[in-house]
Amino acid sequence: MSSTAGPTAVEGEQGGEGASAAPRGPSRSAYPRYVAGKLAGAVVSLLAVLVTSFFLFRLIPGDPVAFMTGGRPVSAEQLAAYRREFGLDLPMWQQFTDYCAKALTGDLGTSYQFHTPVVDKITEALPNTLLLTGTAFVLYTALGTFLGTRSAWRHGGLGDRLNTGLALTLYSIPSFWLGLLLIIVLSVGVDPIPGLFPTGGMESGREEGFAHVLDVAHHLVLPVVTLVAVEYGQTLLVTRSALLDEMGGDYLTTARAKGLRDDLVRRRHAVPNALLPTVTLVFVNLGRTVAGVILVETVFSWPGLGGLFYQALSVPDLPLVQGLFFVFAAAVILMNTLADLLYPMLDPRVGR
Repeated sequence: MSSTAGPTAVEGEQGGEGASAAPRGPSRSAYPRYVAGKLAGAVVSLLAVLVTSFFLFRLIPGDPVAFMTGGRPVSAEQLAAYRREFGLDLPMWQQFTDYCAKALTGDLGTSYQFHTPVVDKITEALPNTLLLTGTAFVLYTALGTFLGTRSAWRHGGLGDRLNTGLALTLYSIPSFWLGLLLIIVLSVGVDPIPGLFPTGGMESGREEGFAHVLDVAHHLVLPVVTLVAVEYGQTLLVTRSALLDEMGGDYLTTARAKGLRDDLVRRRHAVPNALLPTVTLVFVNLGRTVAGVILVETVFSWPGLGGLFYQALSVPDLPLVQGLFFVFAAAVILMNTLADLLYPMLDPRVGR
């Protein structure tokens, strides 16, 4: 955000006229148009995703019908029956219209490999994904925001250089490679480090009650550490950059001149005025918590949506792949739209 909002906050503490004259929210006449435009854009994006999800995955090599036969020799009549059962014998345009009509009513089809509705498979795996990615999201957002704020406020110092250097290094590491490395070191064990954590999965399957909770938490450690290590750097760098843009604002000088402590100037004035880029990133990452992280879930054999997507791609299980892709994209679009609707509350100039 621009530094023009800062002086208003400083004057507001003194009860001055500037605070009462400054706008506190979006214009009543402009905001409905702003909301309508954002919602219309979200609907168009969802329709584009619906079209893309149908045609994109039909480029994947492999015959779903051959997979469903399990490699057994079957007659042409049996193959034709399979194709007729799943609608694969219909012209492409008719398959597409049927898919769109069903998707708009919440019917994402039936999985080829599991022979159950795609919605049921997604509902079954969604809590596991939210547990993993939601835990990691809270940790890397808090860590990245805290370290980014500290680095910007003391930019150029040793702590800033160490924080940004480590963040850039970890952010550039592929998540699957880091996950494999952690499995080797902390699961398998490398002398003198013993194996401390499970190599994969979500639970051992033998515990009940509170012991079961501890068992799941034990399995959760390495995938969460992998996600936090790779993802926190992005939040740190965005927060640091946004706060550095605010550091030269006249309103911060005014706040200091009025005798406010440095920590108070940072918390009450600098950080709130640097929120917009961080809010955008937080909402994008929040949308990604539904999508999960395919590679991390696959490496750690985590039974979530990411692992399910990988299984579906290997068939290819077209209804399951299409349904998961649509859900992933819809979650990100929804969170982006919510962020857009929140912007005018943070900066009244947005949407005017």
